[in-house]
Amino acid sequence: MSAADEVLDVVDRDDRVTGQAPRGEVYAGGLIHRCVFVQARDAQGRIFVHRRTASKLVFPSAYDMFVGGVLGAGEGYAQAALREAEEELGVQGLAQPVPLFKFLYEGPGGAWWSYVHEVRCDLPVRPQESEVAWHAWLSEEELVQRVADGAWEWVPDGLEAYRRLRAHRESGQ
Repeated sequence: MSAADEVLDVVDRDDRVTGQAPRGEVYAGGLIHRCVFVQARDAQGRIFVHRRTASKLVFPSAYDMFVGGVLGAGEGYAQAALREAEEELGVQGLAQPVPLFKFLYEGPGGAWWSYVHEVRCDLPVRPQESEVAWHAWLSEEELVQRVADGAWEWVPDGLEAYRRLRAHRESGQ
């Protein structure tokens, strides 16, 4: 089964399930669905940053400071956060990512409910080759500079989640 054939829950602006459709139809029709973002940090507090593969359906070859992805039909946010983090990082036995906040992303690529999580990964990573073309662990300062200098094309939903995460942390919540 291709990624475009994967069945997703379609949701409304209040994150209530209204139906199901294949991912390709969801993207083509601009239907609201669900997604998880997981910021992975290593033992030194560095953040896992990667460039997506050119074969991705959405935002190919762009950089991201989160691992994650869409929820399958009937899948919960917590379940998807752990599954996506383990898949993309290429690890098993990761702790359950900690949920932080949820927001409705509306921008380039469409609209989706986005639940931001964080997790510590002390395991050696072997990123999923079909998802990750390049990766590194960057300090918070390095990431801030990379975002600010505009040299890398960032996925717009991840960039929005990152800005909200920084505001969330600054507010002390």
